[in-house]
Amino acid sequence: MKTEEALQDLRKIISGIGPMVVGFSAGADSTLLLKVAHDVLGEGVVGVTTVSPTLPAAERDEAERLAREIGARHRFVPSGEMGDPQFLANSSRRCYFCRSDLFRILREEARTLGFGAIAYGAQRDDLGEFRPGMEAAREYGARAPLLEAGLGKAEIRDLSRFLGLPTWDKPAMACLSSRIPHGTPITLEELGRVERAESAVRSEGFRLFRVRARGRDARLEIAREEMGRLEDGRLRERLLRRVLESGYSTVLIDPEGYRPGGGAAFGIAAGDGVEERG
Repeated sequence: MKTEEALQDLRKIISGIGPMVVGFSAGADSTLLLKVAHDVLGEGVVGVTTVSPTLPAAERDEAERLAREIGARHRFVPSGEMGDPQFLANSSRRCYFCRSDLFRILREEARTLGFGAIAYGAQRDDLGEFRPGMEAAREYGARAPLLEAGLGKAEIRDLSRFLGLPTWDKPAMACLSSRIPHGTPITLEELGRVERAESAVRSEGFRLFRVRARGRDARLEIAREEMGRLEDGRLRERLLRRVLESGYSTVLIDPEGYRPGGGAAFGIAAGDGVEERG
């Protein structure tokens, strides 16, 4: 599908839906959705970013900046998943409870504004993964214009670059709770450690990574194409030290590198080619 044709299809779908509230996370998918929706609907679209301890402060700031650059109306709304025992229990359906709260908020915002629709940034590649949040989307009648247009991640990045969006090559992000393995309860303390550690890794110039954590044990996954940087002994030592200073007793550098969904389980042996410091 050519870029111009894909954009025209997406614009037509959004026009057909009409005024909407968009769940805006500042990721590549929702940024493209908010941009095109604003181009088509103008004041008839509002981006909503839900705020809780699971959202890194850097992503909150990014959402504010991007919405301002796009020119779209934008709101921050507190979310309540940290008060939900089912979310805090951190089962494999954690995202269902989080997304249910998100879509409840979007629906309330839409009702207040007199808008008929809510939308989010699901796309074609999400269909091949376990996504309990999509179940919540169906229950609340949320639309997925990118998915309805048949767009996958590659097309979304092409369209974003075509439109001059800075998120066209932004690495995938997920809420901080995804760093904690299923079955390990989510706490403010755990989330705070993860956020501090990932901020430290990001400040060293790494783009795609995760700090997977359980208690005071951390596992650092870095994109394979960036792992060559760790051959610099001084950088490696500094990185390990800064993650430890975030509140961990041990940190392991995973030799397999970053992989989506790696937080569902936790644990690689310290003898499996990784370093451990404590």
